[in-house]
This record gives sequence, C-alpha cells and structure tokens, in this order.
Amino acid sequence: MLPIIAGLSAAAVALMTPPAPIQVMILGTYHFGNPGRDKVNVHVDDVTTAKRQHELEALAESVATFRPTRVMVEVQRPGPNYDVTDYSTFSPAVLRADRDETSQIGYRIAARVGLPTVQGIDEQPGTGEPDYFPIDRVEAYAKVHGEQPLLDAAFAAVQASARQFEAEQPSSSIPHMLLRYNDPATPMGGQDLYYSLLRFGDGNDQPGADLNAMWYLRNAKIFAKLVNVARPGDRILVVYGAGHGYWLRHFAATTPGYSSVDVMPYLRRAVSRLR
Repeated sequence: MLPIIAGLSAAAVALMTPPAPIQVMILGTYHFGNPGRDKVNVHVDDVTTAKRQHELEALAESVATFRPTRVMVEVQRPGPNYDVTDYSTFSPAVLRADRDETSQIGYRIAARVGLPTVQGIDEQPGTGEPDYFPIDRVEAYAKVHGEQPLLDAAFAAVQASARQFEAEQPSSSIPHMLLRYNDPATPMGGQDLYYSLLRFGDGNDQPGADLNAMWYLRNAKIFAKLVNVARPGDRILVVYGAGHGYWLRHFAATTPGYSSVDVMPYLRRAVSRLR
C-alpha cells in the first residue's frame, strides 16, 4: 500500500472508494391482460393455462439468475419507498387468476428470489398535469394539413408487427415472443415510431416534437423514481411495457453510477429451456 494510503483510516479509504455500480435490467413486455390502453394493441391468449405457466416458470428461472435485489413494475405508488401493497398478499394462487404481467412476471420473480417488497414506479398525469402522450394533437394536425396518409404510414410497421405477433402466438413461447419486444431493431422494441412523428409540425405548431418531449418526460420521471430508492450495489429488474424500454435503457446506460444489463441472453436461455 502506498504511504499516503497507509496513513489513512479505514473510514477515509472507504470514502475514497467509488460506490458499487447499480445494475439495471429492463424486461420489456406486452400487456398480458388485454387492457387495450395502447394506440396499437395485440390480442393475447390466456397466460394462466398450464402451457403458458410452464413458459413463465422457465422465464422466471432464467431471469432469477440475475439475482435482483429489487423488482420494479409498471404500477403507480406514492413515494418515498413506492412499495406495492398488493405484493404483500402474493401467493402462487394469484398466478392462476391474475393475468397481468405485473403478477405473472414481476411478482413471480420477486417471490422466487425472496424479496420482501416490490416497487411501483409508474408515472401518470395528475390533475392539472400535462398529457404524456398527446397523440390527439398529432392526429388533429395531420387531418388539418392533409397528412393522414403519412400518419398511417408511421403506424403501419407497428401494426404489421402486432398482426405478426398474433399469427405466431399459437406456436411460440412467451420468452420467444419477448425477444421481439426487447430488440431495439424491431417496431415493438425500438423508437422509430416516436421519431417518425417529428415530421408533423410547421415551426409554429410542433405536435410531433411535443409528443416526443412529453414521452421522454414520463420516462425520465419513471427512472427518477428508481433512482430515489436505488442503493449502491443494487441489481434492479424493471418489468415494464416494452414501449418504455428504449428510454429506460438509455437512462440505465448513461446515468452516472448505473449500468444497463442486457436482458436478451436471459430470454434466450429461457427459450432454450423450453425446446
């Protein structure tokens, strides 16, 4: 040990040591319960069947090897701890009735690794707060300016991917389908749709740019909640709608003290277990 270090107390040396990085793995998913809240929705079959439960167990087994110290889900809960109260009553029986991915993936994995709590970090506009996805303004602009065909074209790739999902669903496992939803090169996992909306505007009225700004804001607030409760050395699994994946991974990869863990190898291992 160098003389300048040898003369310091253990506490002083600890203060000089950078904190352990916080690892964040984003698992983007489609909505299992068919809530119909997205602009482009897919019909999802019943995930409580024995076949789908077997697939979800394989998924949980693979993702659990990440050894998450926290699991965070797309549920809005108040700070400062954002704990989801529903998780305290979770049992395997819930998986036979509740189709939502929060339970089927988030709670399942949290329980498997023995976590006492799950955090809900979603962000939704309250009274007097702005719309985080003002697509109605984009649609109104396109209609007034005769640009509806351009707007239709912007959504065409996502709609085609949704129909492909529905066609392949009967013969595909859940982990295999999630590969597409976590691949940034695909319409369901990437950012192309949002950026294609930037063209809708004329310099004075810029609804496409406004939509992108508000979508960024929502995801920044979501990640800020993660930051509120994360501690050095944490390994955080975030189970969220795949449309949020691009920005949540961006924040995990670029926020000082954080690193983004690729979920794809875990999904591939789950697929291999089911062959």
